Amino acid sequence: MPLEPNKPLYFKRALRKRCPQCGEGRLFRGFARLNESCASCALRFRRESGSQTGAMYFCAAVTEIFAALLAVAMFLLTDWSVPVGLTVGTALVLTFSYVFLPVSMAFWTAVEYSTDVSNGESWVEPRA
Repeated sequence: MPLEPNKPLYFKRALRKRCPQCGEGRLFRGFARLNESCASCALRFRRESGSQTGAMYFCAAVTEIFAALLAVAMFLLTDWSVPVGLTVGTALVLTFSYVFLPVSMAFWTAVEYSTDVSNGESWVEPRA
């Protein structure tokens, strides 16, 4: 009898940069370099070209929200000139985007896996 989908577990595993299916294999082989498949259970992380496009959009959306909140905070909490605010803000937003990219890739891998489990795809084997 197949296991019930445990979506929180899939996301927990992925956000720890582990395979969402087994929790053992590493998602990344370097900074923001997604492995093709899991070394432990052989789940393919990239089944098709463009499979990480959602991660790109997710990262962009979260970065834009961060930038907006940062701009409001800097406007309300500092008395910096516009050039200083732009310089500091740009550096912080770029750093945030760079650091958040692997998180968004891991999150999107869990989204895809969770969707595949819910759809009953033949290549997924949910594990407790």
